[in-house]
Amino acid sequence: MKRVVIGGTLEASAIVLGFWRTAGIDDSQAQRLIGTAYENGIDLYDTADIYGGGEGERILGRTLAALGLRDSVMIETKCGIRPASFDFSKEYILASVDGSLERLQTDHIDILTLHRPDALVEPDEVGEAFDILKSSGKVLNFAVSNQNARQIELLKTGLHTPLLADQLQFGLGHAQMIDEGIYVNTPRDFAVDRDGGTLEYCRINGITIQCWSPLMYGFFGPTFLGDEKYKTLNERLAEIGDKYGITPAAVAFAWILRHPANMQALTGTRDPQHLKEICAAGDVTLTRSEWYYLYTAVTGERLP
Repeated sequence: MKRVVIGGTLEASAIVLGFWRTAGIDDSQAQRLIGTAYENGIDLYDTADIYGGGEGERILGRTLAALGLRDSVMIETKCGIRPASFDFSKEYILASVDGSLERLQTDHIDILTLHRPDALVEPDEVGEAFDILKSSGKVLNFAVSNQNARQIELLKTGLHTPLLADQLQFGLGHAQMIDEGIYVNTPRDFAVDRDGGTLEYCRINGITIQCWSPLMYGFFGPTFLGDEKYKTLNERLAEIGDKYGITPAAVAFAWILRHPANMQALTGTRDPQHLKEICAAGDVTLTRSEWYYLYTAVTGERLP
Protein backbone atom coordinates (compact mmCIF):
# COMPACT_ATOMS: atom_id res chain seq x y z
CA MET A 1 0.00 0.00 0.00
CA LYS A 2 1.33 3.39 -1.02
CA ARG A 3 1.89 5.79 1.87
CA VAL A 4 1.23 9.54 1.93
CA VAL A 5 2.56 12.10 4.40
CA ILE A 6 -0.55 14.22 4.95
CA GLY A 7 0.35 17.87 5.02
CA GLY A 8 3.99 16.90 5.42
CA THR A 9 3.18 15.83 8.98
CA LEU A 10 1.14 12.65 9.35
CA GLU A 11 1.94 9.46 7.43
CA ALA A 12 -1.02 7.31 6.41
CA SER A 13 -2.27 4.95 3.73
CA ALA A 14 -3.01 6.44 0.32
CA ILE A 15 -6.44 4.81 0.39
CA VAL A 16 -8.82 5.82 3.16
CA LEU A 17 -11.95 3.97 4.30
CA GLY A 18 -14.93 6.28 4.75
CA PHE A 19 -17.98 5.76 6.93
CA TRP A 20 -20.65 7.90 5.30
CA ARG A 21 -22.79 4.97 4.12
CA THR A 22 -24.01 3.52 7.41
CA ALA A 23 -27.58 2.39 6.82
CA GLY A 24 -28.07 -1.33 7.29
CA ILE A 25 -24.53 -2.24 8.34
CA ASP A 26 -24.38 -4.39 11.49
CA ASP A 27 -21.48 -5.03 13.85
CA SER A 28 -20.33 -8.23 12.16
CA GLN A 29 -20.29 -6.55 8.73
CA ALA A 30 -18.41 -3.58 10.12
CA GLN A 31 -15.82 -5.85 11.72
CA ARG A 32 -15.26 -7.76 8.47
CA LEU A 33 -14.96 -4.51 6.56
CA ILE A 34 -12.50 -2.82 8.91
CA GLY A 35 -10.60 -6.06 9.40
CA THR A 36 -10.15 -6.34 5.63
CA ALA A 37 -9.12 -2.69 5.38
CA TYR A 38 -6.49 -3.04 8.09
CA GLU A 39 -5.13 -6.30 6.66
CA ASN A 40 -4.69 -4.55 3.31
CA GLY A 41 -2.81 -1.56 4.67
CA ILE A 42 -5.50 1.03 5.38
CA ASP A 43 -4.80 2.85 8.63
CA LEU A 44 -6.88 6.03 8.24
CA TYR A 45 -10.65 5.96 8.71
CA ASP A 46 -12.88 8.90 7.78
CA THR A 47 -16.30 9.85 9.13
CA ALA A 48 -18.30 12.90 10.29
CA ASP A 49 -20.68 13.93 13.02
CA ILE A 50 -23.43 14.32 10.41
CA TYR A 51 -23.15 10.85 8.83
CA GLY A 52 -26.20 8.87 9.80
CA GLY A 53 -26.90 11.32 12.59
CA GLY A 54 -23.70 10.24 14.32
CA GLU A 55 -24.12 6.56 13.50
CA GLY A 56 -21.02 6.57 11.28
CA GLU A 57 -18.91 7.56 14.26
CA ARG A 58 -20.63 5.08 16.56
CA ILE A 59 -20.04 2.17 14.18
CA LEU A 60 -16.42 3.10 13.63
CA GLY A 61 -15.69 3.60 17.32
CA ARG A 62 -17.48 0.43 18.37
CA THR A 63 -15.76 -1.65 15.71
CA LEU A 64 -12.24 -0.37 16.37
CA ALA A 65 -12.77 -1.08 20.08
CA ALA A 66 -14.05 -4.60 19.39
CA LEU A 67 -11.08 -5.37 17.14
CA GLY A 68 -8.57 -3.72 19.47
CA LEU A 69 -7.31 -1.49 16.64
CA ARG A 70 -7.79 2.04 17.97
CA ASP A 71 -4.13 2.50 18.87
CA SER A 72 -3.00 1.09 15.51
CA VAL A 73 -5.03 3.37 13.25
CA MET A 74 -5.98 7.03 12.81
CA ILE A 75 -9.43 8.62 12.80
CA GLU A 76 -10.48 11.65 10.78
CA THR A 77 -13.88 13.11 11.51
CA LYS A 78 -15.66 16.26 10.38
CA CYS A 79 -17.93 18.93 11.80
CA GLY A 80 -19.67 22.03 10.52
CA ILE A 81 -22.92 20.83 8.93
CA ARG A 82 -26.14 21.43 10.85
CA PRO A 83 -29.74 21.06 9.65
CA ALA A 84 -30.27 23.70 6.95
CA SER A 85 -27.07 25.56 7.81
CA PHE A 86 -23.28 25.41 8.19
CA ASP A 87 -21.60 26.34 11.46
CA PHE A 88 -17.91 27.05 12.16
CA SER A 89 -18.59 28.88 15.42
CA LYS A 90 -16.29 28.22 18.35
CA GLU A 91 -19.19 26.96 20.46
CA TYR A 92 -20.34 24.48 17.83
CA ILE A 93 -16.87 23.16 16.99
CA LEU A 94 -16.07 22.47 20.66
CA ALA A 95 -19.44 20.81 21.32
CA SER A 96 -19.20 18.76 18.15
CA VAL A 97 -15.79 17.37 19.10
CA ASP A 98 -17.01 16.33 22.54
CA GLY A 99 -19.90 14.47 20.93
CA SER A 100 -17.61 12.84 18.38
CA LEU A 101 -15.16 11.67 21.05
CA GLU A 102 -17.99 10.01 22.95
CA ARG A 103 -19.42 8.29 19.87
CA LEU A 104 -15.97 7.20 18.67
CA GLN A 105 -15.08 5.82 22.11
CA THR A 106 -11.71 7.56 22.07
CA ASP A 107 -9.88 10.34 23.88
CA HIS A 108 -8.51 12.03 20.78
CA ILE A 109 -9.20 12.67 17.11
CA ASP A 110 -6.21 12.41 14.79
CA ILE A 111 -7.61 14.86 12.21
CA LEU A 112 -10.56 17.19 12.70
CA THR A 113 -11.89 18.47 9.38
CA LEU A 114 -14.20 21.40 8.83
CA HIS A 115 -16.94 20.15 6.52
CA ARG A 116 -18.76 22.38 3.97
CA PRO A 117 -17.60 26.05 4.06
CA ASP A 118 -19.50 28.34 6.41
CA ALA A 119 -20.22 31.68 4.68
CA LEU A 120 -20.42 33.29 8.15
CA VAL A 121 -17.02 31.99 9.27
CA GLU A 122 -14.96 34.09 11.68
CA PRO A 123 -11.35 32.85 11.29
CA ASP A 124 -10.27 34.09 14.74
CA GLU A 125 -13.14 32.17 16.34
CA VAL A 126 -12.12 28.99 14.53
CA GLY A 127 -8.53 29.58 15.63
CA GLU A 128 -9.60 29.88 19.26
CA ALA A 129 -11.50 26.60 19.05
CA PHE A 130 -8.56 24.83 17.41
CA ASP A 131 -6.16 26.15 20.07
CA ILE A 132 -8.38 24.81 22.86
CA LEU A 133 -8.75 21.42 21.19
CA LYS A 134 -5.03 21.16 20.44
CA SER A 135 -3.86 22.15 23.92
CA SER A 136 -6.34 19.76 25.56
CA GLY A 137 -5.14 16.85 23.42
CA LYS A 138 -8.62 16.22 22.07
CA VAL A 139 -7.53 16.92 18.48
CA LEU A 140 -4.02 16.37 17.10
CA ASN A 141 -4.34 17.83 13.58
CA PHE A 142 -6.76 19.90 11.51
CA ALA A 143 -8.00 20.01 7.93
CA VAL A 144 -10.79 21.39 5.75
CA SER A 145 -13.19 19.96 3.22
CA ASN A 146 -14.66 21.40 0.01
CA GLN A 147 -12.79 24.69 0.31
CA ASN A 148 -11.07 26.61 -2.45
CA ALA A 149 -7.70 28.36 -2.28
CA ARG A 150 -9.04 31.75 -1.19
CA GLN A 151 -11.28 30.27 1.49
CA ILE A 152 -8.31 28.43 2.95
CA GLU A 153 -6.21 31.60 2.87
CA LEU A 154 -8.96 33.49 4.71
CA LEU A 155 -9.28 30.79 7.34
CA LYS A 156 -5.53 30.69 7.90
CA THR A 157 -5.55 34.35 9.01
CA GLY A 158 -7.04 33.21 12.32
CA LEU A 159 -5.19 29.93 12.82
CA HIS A 160 -2.07 29.07 14.80
CA THR A 161 -1.90 25.47 13.62
CA PRO A 162 -1.46 24.22 10.04
CA LEU A 163 -4.17 22.71 7.87
CA LEU A 164 -3.00 19.31 6.67
CA ALA A 165 -5.59 18.46 4.03
CA ASP A 166 -8.51 19.56 1.89
CA GLN A 167 -11.18 16.98 1.05
CA LEU A 168 -12.49 17.54 -2.47
CA GLN A 169 -14.56 15.52 -4.91
CA PHE A 170 -12.15 14.28 -7.56
CA GLY A 171 -11.77 11.37 -9.94
CA LEU A 172 -12.03 10.48 -13.62
CA GLY A 173 -15.70 11.50 -13.66
CA HIS A 174 -15.16 14.76 -11.77
CA ALA A 175 -11.81 16.16 -12.84
CA GLN A 176 -12.34 19.92 -13.12
CA MET A 177 -9.19 20.56 -11.06
CA ILE A 178 -7.21 18.89 -13.85
CA ASP A 179 -9.27 20.22 -16.77
CA GLU A 180 -8.70 23.90 -16.07
CA GLY A 181 -4.94 23.44 -16.07
CA ILE A 182 -4.73 21.32 -19.21
CA TYR A 183 -7.05 23.53 -21.25
CA VAL A 184 -5.79 26.87 -19.90
CA ASN A 185 -6.14 29.80 -22.31
CA THR A 186 -8.42 27.93 -24.70
CA PRO A 187 -12.09 28.65 -25.53
CA ARG A 188 -13.12 25.20 -24.24
CA ASP A 189 -15.51 24.88 -21.28
CA PHE A 190 -12.81 22.74 -19.68
CA ALA A 191 -10.70 25.90 -19.24
CA VAL A 192 -13.14 27.53 -16.81
CA ASP A 193 -11.44 28.19 -13.47
CA ARG A 194 -13.99 27.10 -10.89
CA ASP A 195 -11.87 27.01 -7.74
CA GLY A 196 -9.04 29.52 -8.05
CA GLY A 197 -6.37 26.93 -8.81
CA THR A 198 -6.93 24.92 -5.64
CA LEU A 199 -4.93 21.92 -6.89
CA GLU A 200 -1.86 24.04 -7.54
CA TYR A 201 -2.40 25.99 -4.31
CA CYS A 202 -2.45 22.78 -2.28
CA ARG A 203 0.73 21.54 -3.93
CA ILE A 204 2.53 24.83 -3.29
CA ASN A 205 1.44 24.93 0.34
CA GLY A 206 1.92 21.26 1.19
CA ILE A 207 -1.78 20.55 1.73
CA THR A 208 -2.84 17.01 0.88
CA ILE A 209 -5.95 16.60 -1.27
CA GLN A 210 -8.20 13.81 -0.03
CA CYS A 211 -10.47 12.75 -2.88
CA TRP A 212 -14.03 11.79 -2.03
CA SER A 213 -16.43 9.88 -4.30
CA PRO A 214 -13.63 9.02 -6.76
CA LEU A 215 -15.82 6.66 -8.79
CA MET A 216 -18.72 9.05 -9.27
CA TYR A 217 -19.40 11.55 -12.05
CA GLY A 218 -20.98 14.96 -11.77
CA PHE A 219 -21.97 16.33 -8.38
CA PHE A 220 -23.08 13.42 -6.17
CA GLY A 221 -23.79 11.51 -9.38
CA PRO A 222 -23.76 7.74 -9.88
CA THR A 223 -20.61 5.73 -10.58
CA PHE A 224 -19.12 5.77 -14.06
CA LEU A 225 -18.19 2.08 -13.78
CA GLY A 226 -20.32 0.15 -16.28
CA ASP A 227 -22.18 3.32 -17.34
CA GLU A 228 -22.79 3.53 -21.10
CA LYS A 229 -22.09 7.27 -20.96
CA TYR A 230 -18.51 6.28 -20.21
CA LYS A 231 -18.16 3.39 -22.63
CA THR A 232 -14.67 4.34 -23.84
CA LEU A 233 -13.43 4.95 -20.31
CA ASN A 234 -14.72 1.59 -19.12
CA GLU A 235 -13.04 -0.16 -22.03
CA ARG A 236 -9.73 1.49 -21.22
CA LEU A 237 -10.08 0.80 -17.49
CA ALA A 238 -10.59 -2.89 -18.29
CA GLU A 239 -7.67 -2.88 -20.72
CA ILE A 240 -5.24 -1.42 -18.21
CA GLY A 241 -6.70 -3.55 -15.43
CA ASP A 242 -5.91 -6.68 -17.43
CA LYS A 243 -2.32 -5.51 -17.82
CA TYR A 244 -1.80 -5.07 -14.08
CA GLY A 245 -4.14 -7.80 -12.88
CA ILE A 246 -6.46 -5.43 -11.03
CA THR A 247 -10.11 -4.42 -11.42
CA PRO A 248 -11.35 -1.37 -13.35
CA ALA A 249 -12.25 0.26 -10.02
CA ALA A 250 -8.69 -0.21 -8.78
CA VAL A 251 -7.36 1.34 -12.01
CA ALA A 252 -9.58 4.39 -11.38
CA PHE A 253 -8.08 4.70 -7.90
CA ALA A 254 -4.56 4.20 -9.28
CA TRP A 255 -5.22 7.09 -11.70
CA ILE A 256 -5.71 9.40 -8.72
CA LEU A 257 -2.72 8.05 -6.81
CA ARG A 258 -0.47 8.51 -9.85
CA HIS A 259 -0.78 12.29 -9.66
CA PRO A 260 2.37 13.91 -8.21
CA ALA A 261 0.27 15.88 -5.69
CA ASN A 262 0.34 12.65 -3.63
CA MET A 263 -3.40 12.66 -3.07
CA GLN A 264 -5.37 10.22 -0.98
CA ALA A 265 -8.49 8.50 -2.28
CA LEU A 266 -11.49 7.71 -0.07
CA THR A 267 -13.67 4.69 -0.60
CA GLY A 268 -17.10 4.22 0.93
CA THR A 269 -17.61 0.60 -0.08
CA ARG A 270 -19.12 -1.78 2.44
CA ASP A 271 -18.11 -4.89 0.48
CA PRO A 272 -14.91 -6.44 1.91
CA GLN A 273 -14.04 -8.11 -1.41
CA HIS A 274 -14.49 -4.88 -3.36
CA LEU A 275 -12.39 -3.08 -0.75
CA LYS A 276 -9.61 -5.64 -1.10
CA GLU A 277 -9.67 -5.18 -4.88
CA ILE A 278 -9.49 -1.39 -4.54
CA CYS A 279 -6.55 -1.63 -2.16
CA ALA A 280 -4.54 -3.23 -4.97
CA ALA A 281 -4.39 0.26 -6.50
CA GLY A 282 -1.96 1.19 -3.77
CA ASP A 283 0.64 -1.12 -5.30
CA VAL A 284 0.30 0.02 -8.93
CA THR A 285 1.90 3.07 -10.55
CA LEU A 286 0.41 3.96 -13.91
CA THR A 287 2.67 5.25 -16.65
CA ARG A 288 2.31 8.83 -17.85
CA SER A 289 0.82 7.63 -21.16
CA GLU A 290 -1.68 5.39 -19.34
CA TRP A 291 -2.74 8.31 -17.15
CA TYR A 292 -3.48 10.52 -20.17
CA TYR A 293 -5.04 7.58 -22.02
CA LEU A 294 -7.67 7.36 -19.29
CA TYR A 295 -8.10 11.11 -18.99
CA THR A 296 -8.82 11.62 -22.69
CA ALA A 297 -11.38 8.81 -22.59
CA VAL A 298 -13.46 11.10 -20.40
CA THR A 299 -13.02 14.42 -22.19
CA GLY A 300 -13.60 12.84 -25.60
CA GLU A 301 -11.24 15.39 -27.06
CA ARG A 302 -7.66 15.53 -28.20
CA LEU A 303 -5.31 17.30 -25.86
CA PRO A 304 -4.85 20.96 -26.88
